[in-house]
Amino acid sequence: MAGQDVMVVIGTRPEAIKMVPVIKALQARKSGRTILCVTAQHRELLDQVLAVFALKPDIDMNLMTPGQDLATLTARTLTGVRDAIRSEKPHAVLVHGDTLTAMAAGLAAFYEKIPVGHVEAGLRTHNLQAPFPEELNRRIVDTLSHWYFAPTQAASDNLKAERVATDRIFVTGNTAVDALNMAVAMVRQSPPQLDGIDRESLTGKRIVLVTGHRRENMGVAFENVCMALRDISELASDVAVVYPLHLNPGVQEPARRLLAGHPRIHLLPPQAYLPFVWLMQQSTLILTDSGGIQEEAPSLGKPVLVMRESTERPEAIRAGVARLVGTNRSRILQESARLLTDPAAYNAMARVRNPYGDGQAAPRIVAALEN
Repeated sequence: MAGQDVMVVIGTRPEAIKMVPVIKALQARKSGRTILCVTAQHRELLDQVLAVFALKPDIDMNLMTPGQDLATLTARTLTGVRDAIRSEKPHAVLVHGDTLTAMAAGLAAFYEKIPVGHVEAGLRTHNLQAPFPEELNRRIVDTLSHWYFAPTQAASDNLKAERVATDRIFVTGNTAVDALNMAVAMVRQSPPQLDGIDRESLTGKRIVLVTGHRRENMGVAFENVCMALRDISELASDVAVVYPLHLNPGVQEPARRLLAGHPRIHLLPPQAYLPFVWLMQQSTLILTDSGGIQEEAPSLGKPVLVMRESTERPEAIRAGVARLVGTNRSRILQESARLLTDPAAYNAMARVRNPYGDGQAAPRIVAALEN
């Protein structure tokens, strides 16, 4: 791929964060265009990340409309990326992870006979309903890809078990670590302002940082999570539960109904990337159903309780820096209380040991393409 044109297609905030290091590394090549195409599956959150890293899309499809379902967005993404490929004529297309954007963009490139590189290939829960629809999305991308950039040996092993040719698999580490290192340096230079709360109000508090928005957790399971957060806030007067709320109404309504008004629970708007990195740095403990945070927190020495029944990122569990707790109210409280009251248990998990890489994934990906 030396000197050839590469189109990177992203649509969501997590994709943007994790592909920024790859885009920067591609742009640093001496020849060949780097074409950034965004579907804007997440509009405002995507724009925030691009602005932080001074990236401007070459193609902005701006596909999101209110009330759009998965089938409609898939169809519009498929045809939109097809048109972008026909216009720009790239030699390769890179997609990331397990989003609808990645799946539809990969399919569009496949139909146009353009080779696809899948960054963060090989993750599996082996359950198509969890996470939904992400497990299916990433399997589709891995079926049609030409290059497989696996973040870990376990992900590579998954691909080999599915009979992917070994010479197309590259174990690179996860680009989330590359992006986090870039963000930490920026935060150190200029601490960001938080949206919805002053940093000073969290001084001296043990911050329990929360993210939660998975579709499969909506309904009763999510209400159980909210009640567990109320329980955690009562453990001690210096505990502060900080929860930047996803914009999904299925998160907003129950979270505000069950948690609003509690003096030690802070419901915040979605945070831009740098403020969220600052919150991770300042936190004592992180509760999440997000995949990306499972990859980032170990680099910061922050224990993670994963509010899911399974995870496609088992490496942190095996390393002892994360633990699966599901959505059971008593289990979440029990594990949180153990870490907040037992220094030995906390220190055993709060080790700066990241099984997802050393922050050099992006150069490895570009080198693999160039070679």
